Amino acid sequence: MVLKVFFPSCCSSADSGILIGRWISEQNSAVILAVVHFPFIPVQVKQYLGEVQRVTKVSVSVLGSWSNSKQEKEDSLSEFLEDLGTIFCHEPWIQISKEGDSKFWSCSTLQKNSKNPQEEEIILVYYDQRKVMLSHLHPPLDTAGQRAEDASKLSAIFDTVARSRVLFMTDRYDEGPIKLTHWQSDGVEASIIVELMKEASVPACMLLTLLLSLLSGICRSRVLKFWPLSFLWSKLSTCEQLGHRLQHLQVISSTKKAQSQNHLMRKANIFVSLLIDVALGILLISWLYRKNRIGHLADTLIPVADHVAEELQDLLQWLMGAPAGLKMNRALDQVLGRFFLYHIHLWISYIHLLSPFIEMILWYVGLSACLGLTVALCILSDIIALLTFHIYCFYVYGARLYCLKIYGLSSLWRLFRGKKWNVLRQRVDSCSYDLDQLFIGTLLFTILLFLLPTTALYYLVFTLLRLLVVIVQGLIRLLVDLIDSLPLYSLILRLCRSYRLAAGVKFRVLEQQDGKPLRLLMQINPLSYGGVVQTYRLPTYSCYPRDSWASLCKKLFLGELIYPWKHKGEKQN
Repeated sequence: MVLKVFFPSCCSSADSGILIGRWISEQNSAVILAVVHFPFIPVQVKQYLGEVQRVTKVSVSVLGSWSNSKQEKEDSLSEFLEDLGTIFCHEPWIQISKEGDSKFWSCSTLQKNSKNPQEEEIILVYYDQRKVMLSHLHPPLDTAGQRAEDASKLSAIFDTVARSRVLFMTDRYDEGPIKLTHWQSDGVEASIIVELMKEASVPACMLLTLLLSLLSGICRSRVLKFWPLSFLWSKLSTCEQLGHRLQHLQVISSTKKAQSQNHLMRKANIFVSLLIDVALGILLISWLYRKNRIGHLADTLIPVADHVAEELQDLLQWLMGAPAGLKMNRALDQVLGRFFLYHIHLWISYIHLLSPFIEMILWYVGLSACLGLTVALCILSDIIALLTFHIYCFYVYGARLYCLKIYGLSSLWRLFRGKKWNVLRQRVDSCSYDLDQLFIGTLLFTILLFLLPTTALYYLVFTLLRLLVVIVQGLIRLLVDLIDSLPLYSLILRLCRSYRLAAGVKFRVLEQQDGKPLRLLMQINPLSYGGVVQTYRLPTYSCYPRDSWASLCKKLFLGELIYPWKHKGEKQN
């Protein structure tokens, strides 16, 4: 029978003493948690282990003895260690010794109460107690008592170490009758700054939660559900981003304890994302308000808008002639060209009317970067949408006119073939038409067919312009999503402390010799960087295009409107 002994590597240099840990009879395994040094009083050791067992709900007991003799082993010490087995009464009694500078250890078992003692093959497995404790490969502590026991899983070892946290809170500086060696025996791993921040975060989170609840109540009020405000809230990406950040603040300011590792990592990722976002926004503010860059930007904006308007006028003049040598319907071409030229004239007048106030508007808009770089980028996207509103109007006019002609031609083509669309059954049925209906339908079909190239050309040109604007907005949205959803904390943790994001364990053979126990090293397998992004990615928005390419091409052909992006909702971790 094989006996597996999990020994913490931090105890390999400990002084001689007794081994305390948990015996897992289903697996015939012993999990060593700490070493108690000489001298000690057995009654006090039993009382201490009883208190630990009452708090941790782990059956901690004395499993054996540990001997670390730098000189030759004394007979008196070996006899004393064997006699301890009769005091603490554990079967089997494990004896581990490290002799001098030898790299091989001796590990044996004593079975004094057994009538037929059997020789057991021993496997000595070293594990890093700190990494096992912080790897979170164990089940959640609050559900550990409710889960079904499965002796075949290695998680029992991780669960034992994780639930023995109280045992590791005693270091060698404590004034007590028992001296232990474990991963925190040289001092409890903690930071004064972190502890002070934990104490200060409770009232801060309560205050922030109160403010956010008031703000959420205002946002859910009926005033914002009326038409103008509800329309702006749904269309402006700045409002969507503010609502997105408001949800993030509510998550990280919650006073409830994280229920799982994924929930904890999600809150940490959101917190780091907010810090980096605000830091980048402050850097942007410091750059904008130096050397009067706001004034230079305002002085550049009007000439750029005039230049875009002039280019559009030249494009319309080209379309009103013979574009690329194409023969257009002159009457319709002139009507559409003058209609769009009038819109450009109105747009130029609107821009020049706002020109005295643009610098002041940009000055106040620049202050919004203190809320984060993503808010500033969303404002930039909305400004681009407002400055190119005339292009959007051209696109909508051209798309609607083209769509009407496409649907009109399809309906008249069914009439020409003796068919009609059944609205109730949602299918095409046969239908008989009289001569007058067929004559009028044929005339209308001919007129629409010959006017289609002129409409299609205008629609094609303005669709390309609209797609150019949408691509620019999509790139800005991609940058916003990158800042919002990239799990920066998880990636930093994977780079610095990879064992905190564990995907499993692996065993490496250290030494193997006849007559000696097999020595293995248990190592933590970290998650890959792709797995970190996939597992701990934050909820985000979908960027353009949200449809497949086939669906997008179908929309463009039928003249349906396209939009840059749409909110998809949160991803469940």
